[in-house]
Amino acid sequence: MSTDGLSEKLDVNTPARGERTRAFKRDPAHRVFVNRSLHMSKIGFFGFDLDYTLAIYKSPEYEAVAFNFIKERLVAIGYPAEILEFEYDPSFVTRGLWFDKQYGNLLKVDSYGNILVCVHGFRFLKSHEVREVYPNKFIVFDDKRIYVLNTLFHLPELYMLACIIDYFTNSPMYERCSQHSDSVASVDSAENTKTVPRNDSGVMCGEIFMPFESIFQDVRNAVDKVHDSGLLKQLTLDNLRKYVHKDERLPVLFNRMRAHGSKLFLLTNSDFSYTDKIMTYLLNGFENRSWQSYFDYVVVDAKKPGFFEGGTTLREVDTESGTLKLGVHMGPMKAGRVYAGGSVNTLSQMLGISGKEAIYFGDHIFGDILKSKKIRGWRTFLVVPELGQELNVWHDKRHLFARLGELDSKVSEIFRQYDSTATTKPDIGVIQESIREVVHEMDMSYGMLGSIFRSGSRQTHFAGQMIRYADLYSSTFLNLLHYPFFYLFKAPTMEMPHESTVDPELPIDTSMNLSYRGRSTSLKSVSFDGSRENGLEEVARDIVIDDASCSKGHVPHLRADTPRRITHHHDVDDSDDESSSPESSSSDLKANGHEDENGADQVQA
Repeated sequence: MSTDGLSEKLDVNTPARGERTRAFKRDPAHRVFVNRSLHMSKIGFFGFDLDYTLAIYKSPEYEAVAFNFIKERLVAIGYPAEILEFEYDPSFVTRGLWFDKQYGNLLKVDSYGNILVCVHGFRFLKSHEVREVYPNKFIVFDDKRIYVLNTLFHLPELYMLACIIDYFTNSPMYERCSQHSDSVASVDSAENTKTVPRNDSGVMCGEIFMPFESIFQDVRNAVDKVHDSGLLKQLTLDNLRKYVHKDERLPVLFNRMRAHGSKLFLLTNSDFSYTDKIMTYLLNGFENRSWQSYFDYVVVDAKKPGFFEGGTTLREVDTESGTLKLGVHMGPMKAGRVYAGGSVNTLSQMLGISGKEAIYFGDHIFGDILKSKKIRGWRTFLVVPELGQELNVWHDKRHLFARLGELDSKVSEIFRQYDSTATTKPDIGVIQESIREVVHEMDMSYGMLGSIFRSGSRQTHFAGQMIRYADLYSSTFLNLLHYPFFYLFKAPTMEMPHESTVDPELPIDTSMNLSYRGRSTSLKSVSFDGSRENGLEEVARDIVIDDASCSKGHVPHLRADTPRRITHHHDVDDSDDESSSPESSSSDLKANGHEDENGADQVQA
């Protein structure tokens, strides 16, 4: 029996702290990475998004086409013709940035709103400039002010915003100012660019004021117009080989999923006409069958993320004409049919999906992953096409990550020798400058705005959302071909700072333990000042309770008994069985608890 060369003999005994105890035998490019454990044998439904999940558009060619459509639309509504000179630069953009509509800045933030990078147009603001605009280099998320550019479709829009803001900021025809202020920007002669005053919220040309928020809205409307007009879709369909990856492994994985007994469904925001042509291109030619035959259920025009909330009317699609049939579909969903709209509740009821037995694959951290996880409890798989480059940089530039760790350790060692009696502050300026230089070199290895997941040792907002809501993630879901369908994706142990930074080989001073929760301690043995009055042997005697005498009173159990068998799993997917057999359950209850006077088990929920 083939195990794909993956059998791993792991020592189940306690390993030495910090040692690598596991050999990862799959090529990193074939790996699926785990945030929460998931047992594949428990998955009965595999759901797929279309764009950038099943259909991977070729980058940067596809983004460049969208960018060109957007700038042509902006010129058509009155923007200067000079912006047609801009060309899409893939080295500038990265997903997960926030756009501050008030000040016109692109922000790279961590999970808590701390600003890691701030860019105004093409100008990267220095730390003191960031603090002038954002006190403490911090911003609170407000959806009225902040727009999150989370998807691959956002990349052309992101770059267009940078181009437009930079053009208006540096053009001699425009002056930066606030709508309620007569002040204008000064010029930084060293860089020949205008500085960024704190209260500037737009640009002025004569008597015309253009707030950055209105510029953002114009770009947003231009993007919507490009997609709604069908121009981009038609160009894509006319040049499928040029813009869409086709992978012969796709039907192989689908067939293996179905052979395993699972059901497949397609859930996409695209209309049927576009979906039909894309899926025909992706799946036809490998086997003599239609693309719909690979799926048990197909839902188009889903209108995610609304699909995971109230949803819309569910209607059947006439696949011959591509139009919607009259009325609301009320019966069961049938294999081979195509449906439009609906909601996650309707889909789950009709298909009999009970939450965690379904896993949904998508590229949109909010519309696909976050919503399906929070609202319905589906398992989630985030497709991150950029992960290949991220892994390459992580490997090729590992000396930089090692260097950053060394510099952090130097700072720790310097301060380790000081306590609260110290009055002289050590000079760590040279080390801090070295850290900044290493972080800058690391960021530039990914692109001008750095990694999608980090800036130096700090994780981004995108990374935080991925860790929280994506159970699994990979550069492509096709990497599942390298795993059996009974595989247990096991999440690595995540240590907290007080666990990862404490050497277990060194003794710990226990004299300051102010909270006693062990069974070796009773209230009788602890005085009001927190000191122990009795030894451990006396404490143990204090907490012995005579069950026979207790049964004569009115309180059935004066305290809980320490469980003597395993009563639960910290992760349901750690075990093949979610419930024990009746015989073992009965014996476990008797071992861990009590029986009432009629012999019935006393069970606490």
